[in-house]
Amino acid sequence: MANEVTYELEGEIALIGLNRPDKRNCMNSAMNQELNKAVQRAQEEAKVGVLFGHGEHFSAGLDLAEALHWINAAPEDRLKNRGRWHPTLDGLARGQIPFVAALKGATIGGGLEIASAAHVRVADESTFFALPEGQRGIFVGGGGSVRIQRLIGYARMADMMLTGRVLTAEEGERYNLCQYLTPKGESLERAKALALRIAKNAPLTNWAIASCLNRVNDMSHNDGLFMESLISQAVGSKRSEEGLRAFVEKRAERLVEPGKSGDGGETIKK
Repeated sequence: MANEVTYELEGEIALIGLNRPDKRNCMNSAMNQELNKAVQRAQEEAKVGVLFGHGEHFSAGLDLAEALHWINAAPEDRLKNRGRWHPTLDGLARGQIPFVAALKGATIGGGLEIASAAHVRVADESTFFALPEGQRGIFVGGGGSVRIQRLIGYARMADMMLTGRVLTAEEGERYNLCQYLTPKGESLERAKALALRIAKNAPLTNWAIASCLNRVNDMSHNDGLFMESLISQAVGSKRSEEGLRAFVEKRAERLVEPGKSGDGGETIKK
């Protein structure tokens, strides 16, 4: 695998790094292909994935030099490029294992689309969020019109795209773009701690949360309830039996205190 996306297996955790720091980790077609391969590999080898950016930024989005090439390409060539990000980010968002994204610096445009495909997002205080497509004369193309809009709602997404509004890390947390805030430089370690906690869960339950819960969100009320009844039966296993027995026999790990997450850390650090 070329080095524009790095891959490292750390125990049960797959660490996937966006590695174009000189370009603020902007995504081009080659990098998208590498990320796709890394996500697939993680689902075969790991229980949880952690996605991060090398350098000072998570990702400043689409490589605009490449985008300019496609804008000027013949219509039949532009058609071939349409939707290329979707398989990668759908694999991330609806695959076999959960992913935690560690955010910092620029998390904008396509970078925010990548982050929104993760199941848990940790931002450090240097993180800023933006959707500058309106000012660039383009539109989101990595599933952001679905995933980001479901996170923050139409009005807020439209505001960001139309006006070029840039959100701080704290504003992003209020808007539901991240679930955790950390001091600068600590988002990756916090993401890894959360991933280790998630890896302790029953694998089938993690699969149901990562791959099925978001599909229920797409369904009608009655269809969602029907899917829930199927999935709740499908995840039953020996691991489920042990988890329930440990609770009944008072051997189960206690819940953490309110205001802390499953890894024992504070939910918000400033």
